[in-house]
Amino acid sequence: MHKKLHILFLSGWYPSRVSPSNGDFVQRHAEAVATVQNVTLIHVITDKNIKRKECSTTLINNVLTKIIYIPRTSNPISKFISFFKTYLSEINKIGDFDLVHLNITYPVGIIALYLKIFKNKPFIISEHWSGYQKPKNKSISFYQKIVTKRVVKNASFVCPVSKHLQKEMENFGLKGSYVPVPNVVDTSKFNISLNIPENFTITHVSGMNNEIKNIDGIINIISKLQGKIPNLKFNLIGYNSNKYELKVKKLNIKNIHIIDQISNIEVADYLKKTNVFIIFSNYENLPCVILEAFASGVPVVSTNVGGISEYFPENFGYLTTPKDEIEFEKAILKIYNKKLNFDKKLMHNYAKKNFGIKTIANSFSKKYYKALNN
Repeated sequence: MHKKLHILFLSGWYPSRVSPSNGDFVQRHAEAVATVQNVTLIHVITDKNIKRKECSTTLINNVLTKIIYIPRTSNPISKFISFFKTYLSEINKIGDFDLVHLNITYPVGIIALYLKIFKNKPFIISEHWSGYQKPKNKSISFYQKIVTKRVVKNASFVCPVSKHLQKEMENFGLKGSYVPVPNVVDTSKFNISLNIPENFTITHVSGMNNEIKNIDGIINIISKLQGKIPNLKFNLIGYNSNKYELKVKKLNIKNIHIIDQISNIEVADYLKKTNVFIIFSNYENLPCVILEAFASGVPVVSTNVGGISEYFPENFGYLTTPKDEIEFEKAILKIYNKKLNFDKKLMHNYAKKNFGIKTIANSFSKKYYKALNN
């Protein structure tokens, strides 16, 4: 019987008042771990609207969450010193802990590396960033690569959310002890409804980054589908989604609901009333919302990018070529015309087995105990 550990989550991405949706997948990992371990989360972020440091400490789903806001500075050296001192100051306040769970290797990995060298605290890494993929990795500076290599090499385990991301990191020269651990889904919230929506409902949920998610392409596809699916309804859900209203008006799309960022439980409610979930990304790792759609018994049409195909069983939907709007449209029409033979209960059970809170919490816990025993 293992003792209950105190895990310190460190992350450069996390939901805050500055960026409400940034790193919500990190929050879900932390909350999953908090069902079996004690978890403290520290996140430091700049806020252009303040002149002095502000701290927020709250207990959210058993995660002691410490968000520290610091004034913005244009001086990169001053910014680094401010971040470094703030992290160490807050870490010293929480007392003893067993292990660091680092999320997103750079730049907060510098803190994890410091704690290992000077405090003898082991760390594991969860990596979600798509920036290691070609051609995006060309923007990574020489300094960032050197630091990242050192952090990855010193981690007890590196847990990218997919094997594809592991391969991209290794190809980039990041050598470490890799054990992929996927994103997590609360299958008690995301579950199936046997009610059939009145309209054929298509839903997209994301952070609305057009370069990554190709929202313009999605809207183009919906505009063509409204002439082929008479009872079409489309939900576009995400932070700052109203910036696409002008394009929607230009294309004269009728039954569309543009919804700003909403809570996880509200997303679950929309998915229950959805016929197909779509994601038309140019780059990805393993989007949580695809897994949430599966847990809701909703088929998915997605581009075949990143690690999505690793967790995309046959008859759960269709994978298409990136940027190919015609192929993507045809895949949606196949579901509308009932060409896909899918089983809602099978989809939900698959999500529970592979991405459920208990599964992910146990997977990370095994890594923690191994790291502490090495």
